[in-house]
Amino acid sequence: MENTQTKKLALLVGCNYPNTPNELHGCINDVLAMEQVLISRFGFDPSHIQLLTDAPGSVVMPTGANIKGALDHMVDQAEPGDVLYFHYSGHGTRVPSIRRPHTFHRQDEAIVPCDFNLITDMDFRNIVNRVPNGATFTILSDSCHSGGLIDKEKEQIGPNSLPTISNFTPTATKSKIIPFESILLHLSSITQIHTPDFATHFLELFGDTASLRFQFPSHELDDSIPMLHEDNGILLSGCQANETSADMNPNGNEGKAYGAFSNAVQIVLKEKNGELSNKEVVLMARDVLQKQGFEQHPCLYSSDEHANSSFLK
Repeated sequence: MENTQTKKLALLVGCNYPNTPNELHGCINDVLAMEQVLISRFGFDPSHIQLLTDAPGSVVMPTGANIKGALDHMVDQAEPGDVLYFHYSGHGTRVPSIRRPHTFHRQDEAIVPCDFNLITDMDFRNIVNRVPNGATFTILSDSCHSGGLIDKEKEQIGPNSLPTISNFTPTATKSKIIPFESILLHLSSITQIHTPDFATHFLELFGDTASLRFQFPSHELDDSIPMLHEDNGILLSGCQANETSADMNPNGNEGKAYGAFSNAVQIVLKEKNGELSNKEVVLMARDVLQKQGFEQHPCLYSSDEHANSSFLK
């Protein structure tokens, strides 16, 4: 018998970073548009959708602590059979690895909340591990370097599974990236601490709300948060880990600005009726972006079962 108590819960985060050198234009529009899609197509109760944006006058800003607190609250409410969804539109970055020496070439993916308190792939792995068996947690990240944003998640569609095709890039775009060096420079100007150990700056400013990536000693990072056998995480990333995602601002019209990947997914959902698998959504979004001329390639990371299961079903 179907569980009539099944819940659909969503957290939608849009960061435009207004009045800063890192300002974007379409991220808040992305999550407002997705809110309507969740309600009209997927039957989400509006009271079960939380919006966090940095629009002027927002009561709760999308800081690192607030985003993680909202994600924790969503997971705490989850029961078997529930559908959890996190949509992020904003800047991403790559953190130089502080793991063991044999992994010195590795870089770790992160999203950039409005206060620069990074949320890394390790944090998302930790959150996914807490999702009850039988529930699913889908992340759609429209940000640079978003491929691999759930640590240790299996690649289903990505640089190792499909060829990439280069095209021209449309005009009026801005990449959704803040280089890690710029983040570190900003934080060190606040802490006034002179050290090459960048974890020190995050811990000094954000304490226990800083990413787990900065809280574990480097020699413990490899094994600190294992991937569970029963994995409930599904990641739809706006691009590969080595790519950038585009923010579009056609004719300087803020009202019509959008993230390229968020918009592509919404086009797919509008044009295709009926259920679509997670794999179909990503492949169709890739096709939309290719036809529009973008040089970014959405990816899918999940178990084999979830790759073929219906998106948000």
